[in-house]
Amino acid sequence: MDQPSGRSFMQVLCEKYSPENFPYRRGPGMGVHVPATPQGSPMKDRLNLPSVLVLNSCGITCAGDENEIAAFCAHVFELDLSDNKLEDWHEVSKIVSNVPHLEFLNLSSNPLSLSVLERSCAGSFAGVRKLVLNNSKASWETVHTILQELPDLEELFLCLNDYETVSCSPVCCQSLKLLHITDNNLQDWTEIRKLGIMFPSLDTLILANNNLTTIEESEDSLARLFPNLRSINLHKSGLHCWEDIDKLNSFPKLEEVKLLGIPLLQSYTTEERRKLLIARLPSITKLNGSIVADGEREDSERFFIRYYMEFPEEEVPFRYHELVTKYGKLEPLAVVDLRPQSSAKVEVHFQDKVEEMSIRLDQTVAELKKHLKTVVQLSTSNMLLFYLDQEAPFGPEEMKYSSRALHSYGIRDGDKIYVEPRMK
Repeated sequence: MDQPSGRSFMQVLCEKYSPENFPYRRGPGMGVHVPATPQGSPMKDRLNLPSVLVLNSCGITCAGDENEIAAFCAHVFELDLSDNKLEDWHEVSKIVSNVPHLEFLNLSSNPLSLSVLERSCAGSFAGVRKLVLNNSKASWETVHTILQELPDLEELFLCLNDYETVSCSPVCCQSLKLLHITDNNLQDWTEIRKLGIMFPSLDTLILANNNLTTIEESEDSLARLFPNLRSINLHKSGLHCWEDIDKLNSFPKLEEVKLLGIPLLQSYTTEERRKLLIARLPSITKLNGSIVADGEREDSERFFIRYYMEFPEEEVPFRYHELVTKYGKLEPLAVVDLRPQSSAKVEVHFQDKVEEMSIRLDQTVAELKKHLKTVVQLSTSNMLLFYLDQEAPFGPEEMKYSSRALHSYGIRDGDKIYVEPRMK
């Protein structure tokens, strides 16, 4: 059979990992030596191969010599072939079938939708535990074929594949723990529920950047569909009502939730978003990547009670009543104005005269002297000021620094300022 045109896997491997280009040992399995055959080239006789091969964006279109692949790659367990030009599953199968310990395979951004994956080819993937098919436009028929032939598959990546629907596999994949299916167009919950049917052992479901608008499922059904789900990522989904958030409580093992960038939360402050979510999701231990400590949970639940305490009864969520049972009815927090005082009413004493004045505390001592000139009939250069805090035990303090702001003295209503002429 004619070899497909383009660069072969083996050709790229020899170029990248030749002693000239990759001269140093970097871990177990390096410096693999294969005795030269009469036709062998010096470059192919010895390659410094790591057990993790990264051959992305190399223009690979075909496998090359299978015997050489088998000789050089016996120790390899991770292989990145993303962003190449592989369009024939048979060529991929020739590579993978000769890498016996392969556990991780990345085929992202290869035009593999141009060919059909037959079960005989998919069988060569049997040992793979993590498979990445992002932006490969792999059909659901291809995915089903893979699932039937990969009994130990634990992680599957299907991002950027333009999926609008999900096609159920005839066989459940009991081994899959993580499904990464972001950046598609899965808007309807009836499609998402099929993932629960296909992957009953699913631990982590990453659905970010799908425009899922609502979770249309009963609580009992959700618990049956995703009995082992521990983590769900709904970043930038289309969820827009609190009832959908409440339904996340139906997943019996859920501990981690990611919910940034959803329409529901746009009108809330950052603090309100986090506290309201934590209070509504009593079982989660991590929200948007941050651990929820016990103290934060209690603060959030108390915040939730106070947030809804003035709402009409028909608008108060059920969770409010649960938390009132837990903490009791709370008093509203006192509103404390922590802004610095901007002015103060003080007594100005000069000789035997006393005048009550309101002074701005943002002005300096020099500015206050100018203000007092007409009151005490002294020039600013001939004026001494003393400040008496009504509660201070040490007597008046001279206000000797012209550029010092009045608020720095801690002046309050009822304090006294004494004016004396400077002695010549």
